[in-house]
Amino acid sequence: MIAALLIGALQLMGQEPAVTGAGATRGPGVTRGAGASAAETAASAAAIAGSKQDPAAVARGAKLYTQHCAGCHGATAKGGPGAPDLVRSLLVLDDEKGILIAPVLREGRPDKGMPKPNLTEPQIADIVAWLHVQTYQAGHRVTYEFKDVVTGNAKKGEEYFNANCGSCHSPTGDLAGIAKRYDPFSLQGRWLQPRGGRGGGRGAAAKAPSKAEITATVTLPNGQSVSGKLEHIDDFNIAVREPNGEYRSFDREGDTPKVEIHDPLKAHNELLHKLTDADIHNVTAYLVTLK
Repeated sequence: MIAALLIGALQLMGQEPAVTGAGATRGPGVTRGAGASAAETAASAAAIAGSKQDPAAVARGAKLYTQHCAGCHGATAKGGPGAPDLVRSLLVLDDEKGILIAPVLREGRPDKGMPKPNLTEPQIADIVAWLHVQTYQAGHRVTYEFKDVVTGNAKKGEEYFNANCGSCHSPTGDLAGIAKRYDPFSLQGRWLQPRGGRGGGRGAAAKAPSKAEITATVTLPNGQSVSGKLEHIDDFNIAVREPNGEYRSFDREGDTPKVEIHDPLKAHNELLHKLTDADIHNVTAYLVTLK
């Protein structure tokens, strides 16, 4: 098994790279500038703690990775042109304390374009620690640190807001001071998914308030109507909870009984399918100015 994994490692970590871009060369001493900062910041404190790696070793490993590996495998180990993604490498994922990774780092793979990096054993251990943090972070989203959310054009965001949101929301009314109540990432998640999205990490959209609950009105054949919070609906059944707390369930057959759904956030849900990345960032950039 280990022999097979080592063979896979040589294939995964030793393919001939085709690196392009300013300052990029093949082999040791490959990256400068943005690559260095990217590798050094590609690990959150939560991911380091969760992966049980030594923070000092991870910091050293980031610098060593930048110097010896990033030119081929990318500043955050997610691959590059002709070079594999190490974060998703089975060899890296299956590694325990460097047993699988270390042999590749010791000898390189010259016949596949990966030169021997001439690293000491402590240096190899530091790179292994850094790689383990990357794989841990990839598998545990709540350890991510989201940065640079405010990258859009606030003026264009204001124009989009006025055209698409102004009929329901006001920067001097319900949204006045909203940027003081939420950090930029939380604010973006809140306006994109006001009813709440997947996951519960920092910045996840807050649970929708009761005024945003989906309600339904069920009109029976005899003309009697029942309204309340929508608890369940499918082709065969609908259930609502009346304001007094009583749970009511009704069988459905085609259009009988008549059902009307009232979703206060319908416009948000419809807008989500039309937004471009530029729209999202521009509107967020505008909303963070509402202080």
